[in-house]
Amino acid sequence: MSRLLPHLLFCCVAISGATSHAATPSRPPNILLLLADDMGFSDAGCYGGEVLTPNLDQLAKEGLRFTQAYNTARCWPTRAAILTGFYAQHVRRDYLPHQPESGGVKGRRPDWARLLPALLKTAGYSSYHSGKWHVDQTPLTAGFDHSYSLDDQDRYFAPKRQLLDDVKLPDPEPGYYATTAIADHALDFLKQHAEQSPKAPFFAYVAFTSPHFPLQAPQEDIERYKGRFQEGSDVLRTARLSRLWDLGMLSSAELSEPTAPAKNWAELTTEQQTAFTTRMEIHAAMIDRMDREIGRILDHLRSTGALDNTIVLFLSDNGASAESLVRGDGNPPDAAPGSARSFLCLEAQGANLANAPLRYSKKYVHEGGISTPLIVRWPAGFKAKGELREQPVHVVDIAPTLLKFAGVPWPKLAGELAVPASDGVDLSAAIKENKQLPQRALWWAHEDNCALRLGDWKWVAEKGHAPELFYLKADRSETRDLAPANSERVKEMETIWSKFVNKFVEDTREPSLTKQAQTAP
Repeated sequence: MSRLLPHLLFCCVAISGATSHAATPSRPPNILLLLADDMGFSDAGCYGGEVLTPNLDQLAKEGLRFTQAYNTARCWPTRAAILTGFYAQHVRRDYLPHQPESGGVKGRRPDWARLLPALLKTAGYSSYHSGKWHVDQTPLTAGFDHSYSLDDQDRYFAPKRQLLDDVKLPDPEPGYYATTAIADHALDFLKQHAEQSPKAPFFAYVAFTSPHFPLQAPQEDIERYKGRFQEGSDVLRTARLSRLWDLGMLSSAELSEPTAPAKNWAELTTEQQTAFTTRMEIHAAMIDRMDREIGRILDHLRSTGALDNTIVLFLSDNGASAESLVRGDGNPPDAAPGSARSFLCLEAQGANLANAPLRYSKKYVHEGGISTPLIVRWPAGFKAKGELREQPVHVVDIAPTLLKFAGVPWPKLAGELAVPASDGVDLSAAIKENKQLPQRALWWAHEDNCALRLGDWKWVAEKGHAPELFYLKADRSETRDLAPANSERVKEMETIWSKFVNKFVEDTREPSLTKQAQTAP
């Protein structure tokens, strides 16, 4: 029998198996889901970064951090996966390789793929959204009771499209800054909830646009980081790696090679070095401001006595971005870096630091593109303080886990349609008791970049390149390709990856599903 066959069989069972749930608790917890946009794996202080993030650090100190948490490598697929419990391709929210008709950013979810707020409503939850949306439907039609939707990701100071409860708002007044506005609206909803429904649980989904390009921040925030990055990317990446080791966040890793067009620091011109430090100062300022706005939300919940029975989660939708482009209002030469008229991107040199020590960046399914910080705090639900969780987890696990904590069983039907089992698993035992998860396959595909993780092995097929194989337990930074010496394992992992695709294609056919639930092949 093949060495991987038992794992392959388990993989198929995991795709189709049901998720168990406990009875609804007498007082369900509130849920605060905080999502950053394009934040690197090691940007936050509690993940080894230089940025001042005292509120995230305190959440980590009072809760726990996952060291091997994964997103989908891109913004809209991650949002779909978080809110549905399915891989984005399973619900037509991202393309399957070589099947352009299968979904994408404008794909419509099958009718059986409902979002978390609609599912939580059955347990009496009120749900609120503030920030980026990037999912099909509108927030209110998808189940949220109130929403502030910022639909302009090209402008932090003067967005051209923002909506309150799905109704377009006028252009903002001077003094507006998106990160603060997102927190303001989240606080408005929570204050209204405390006044009108103090005994009902809430789900607050706060989706910051920070630090997604363009790099724009209030000047006083940028000043806090002047000179902080002048040592250069090589020194700073090495320092981050050292801090991650000291924090116990890595079991094995070394610095990956700079991802082109990033270079070693000595190879950069003086102009390129200055551009790097400027971009990093603004990037850090944006995260700093986001942390302070998170602090305001936490302070409010603390003042109302709601914080300790609130499950707080913080994560990022993908790794830091190495993209270089100009959108929005352009980037005139006289625009001050970080101002409303500027349009700077972090670019490869900065992304290489933000994702350190991991390889690659946003859009790619190497570790730098898909690894996210994941902080969880819930004093009323578990006793862990400052602990780490090393189990590999994925954003598809968030929905089944939150439903378990809320006492809501995974749905079997959506109207007349059968609902498949979640692609994720319930992490409650891993969170509460640090229990190991059964071995399972984790799956990725984005822009024809494909990957599969099974145990500590990871198969990666970057578009246009030969497949690679890495043993992450000894090589988290993917520096040693073991594919040439393990051709059988490569083929079998490709087979497992393909079985996911077959399942997704079958479940998303029209009509979506019959009353009889489909099973895995």
